[in-house]
This record gives sequence, structure tokens and C-alpha cells, in this order.
Amino acid sequence: MPEEDIQSFVNEIQRLFPRIMRYLDAEATRELIGLEVTPSQMNALVSLYGTDDLPMGELAELLGLTESAATRLVDRLINMNLVRRGRDGSDRRIVRVRLSSYGTQLAELVLSRRQEQFTRFAERMKSHERFKLIEGLSALLAAFADLEHEAKTTKNSGT
Repeated sequence: MPEEDIQSFVNEIQRLFPRIMRYLDAEATRELIGLEVTPSQMNALVSLYGTDDLPMGELAELLGLTESAATRLVDRLINMNLVRRGRDGSDRRIVRVRLSSYGTQLAELVLSRRQEQFTRFAERMKSHERFKLIEGLSALLAAFADLEHEAKTTKNSGT
């Protein structure tokens, strides 16, 4: 990609991204109205939704947290009766986390709200625009994953 194309891309991302984040933040705030959970807590519930249970380390990785930060988050969710914690049946060193029935209900409510929100957004876009958006977001996530991998490789190699 020529340098001027990259610079044009960067300029557009810097122009659009704050506006997109403002809309997404507002939607996230609206979806949590009356639920008495924080966005971080809801991210944990949604990450656990649809799984039987997850090892604490895997949940931490999904949330982008250290294992100790994930443990503190899970402690708060346990106190709110939203999740359960237990030991792995085959390896007692592994701590597993799962949603309680109340946590499942809350996650389902928020996922339903998100479904409605994204349906409203999608209805305002043409089919080819939706396809291009998914294609672009997938490419962006792949670039993020490459950068994360490079950072971990560099950190682990000591350079």
C-alpha cells in the first residue's frame, strides 16, 4: 500500500473512531440501565454465556485481564450471585467459573438488547455495506491479533 494511502487511512480512522466509540459507549450504557452491573462485569457474564464453565485463566485471557484481576472480578460477581466458582474435576489446581441461573438471565437480557440494537443499525445499511463492514472489522481484528502476537514474541525473546 503506498504511503499516501496509509496516511489517508490513518487520518480517516482517527476521524471516525472517536465518533464510533461514542455511539458504542452510549449503547453499552443503555443496555445496562437498571441492571446494577458494570461494563466489565457484563463482559465477563457474556464471555461465560454459552459455556458450561471456563478455567479462570481462559476467562482472564478473553477479558484481557491478568488472572489476579479476573479473580477479583469473579469474586465480585460471586457476591452478586451471578457466577459460581469450583475446582476442576480432573485437576484440582484449575479453578473453573460458570454462570449462575441469575447470571444467565442477565446475560440473556443484555444479549437480547444488543440483538435489537444491532438489528436497528443493520436495517439502516445496505446489504453490501454490511458485508464490507464485517469484512473490514474482521481484517482489523486480524491485524490486532498479529500485533499482539508480535508484542508477545518480542517480550518473550527479551528484545
